Amino acid sequence: MRRREFLIGFAGCSFTALASPARAAEPRRYRIGILETIPAEQNEPNLDALRAGLKEHGYIEGQNLELIYRSANGAAERFPKFAADLVGSGVDAILTRGTPATKAAKAATSTIPVVMAAVGEPLGVGVVNSLAHPGGNVTGLTSFVAELAGKRLELLKEAFPSVTRVGFMQNMGNPVSPPQWQLSASVAKALGMTAVLFDIRSAHDIRPAFDALAQQNLQALSVGIDAVTQANVEPIVKLAAQHQILTAYPAREFVDAGGLLSYGPSYPDLYFRAAGLIDKIFRGAKPGDLPVEQPTKLELVVNLKTAKTLGRDFPPDLLARADEVIE
Repeated sequence: MRRREFLIGFAGCSFTALASPARAAEPRRYRIGILETIPAEQNEPNLDALRAGLKEHGYIEGQNLELIYRSANGAAERFPKFAADLVGSGVDAILTRGTPATKAAKAATSTIPVVMAAVGEPLGVGVVNSLAHPGGNVTGLTSFVAELAGKRLELLKEAFPSVTRVGFMQNMGNPVSPPQWQLSASVAKALGMTAVLFDIRSAHDIRPAFDALAQQNLQALSVGIDAVTQANVEPIVKLAAQHQILTAYPAREFVDAGGLLSYGPSYPDLYFRAAGLIDKIFRGAKPGDLPVEQPTKLELVVNLKTAKTLGRDFPPDLLARADEVIE
């Protein structure tokens, strides 16, 4: 009897062991630090695109992915501390936007991969050795800001041929800004226009710049892209409307806020593509071996409502070329 009980008990133990295998190992959780110019709530279209791209490669926030967001809120001098904090927390990669953020990340670590979601000019500023072979721990996407600054002046002149005096507003403390200004001045001269520089280093410089712009009787303005301008979309658009200035912007968020027109890369598209580079790195690729990629999706967005407020009409040819018309 005891032998029978032993056999039954043994069989029960064996069944239990088979039915309850060892707990599967938890999947690895990847941590991506993000160095940004603006708060997350202002950056949702880009963050949504990043998440969508990461999800396509199997990284889902809350499951095997954690995003750690740090915003300079328009003050680039904050980037070095934020970069050091991210490195100290042991993130697996750092995603950056803009040259100051990328330089801060590179200065903080030579081993953690740094992926540029959008950087104005990575060459000649200590970020990468070349576009084809970046070297080191940095790769990503460039946003072509210098070339596009000149193109925006061409669009202003095409849309409003009577413009002869134009301003260029940008934070000249950013190392990518001088080439933008130089090219803008050259394009303006070729188009028969006079260009005037307005250097804004912080939010406090924006209103005085618009006052000076009005005093100099400038008819139009081109705004560059930088932490300062990105963090102050609303006041810049509002002041441009108050001063009745024909203004071209570097990204569609300015037009969404009521700006006249924008021409530049689709930043959500850049963030989506950055996710693919991050996946390659997590799978073993070295950042320095991944070429820096260029924008493939440029968009012209115009705001008919704002044009009517200014008493202006866009030429039919330009409207036909627009990727989006806001009415």
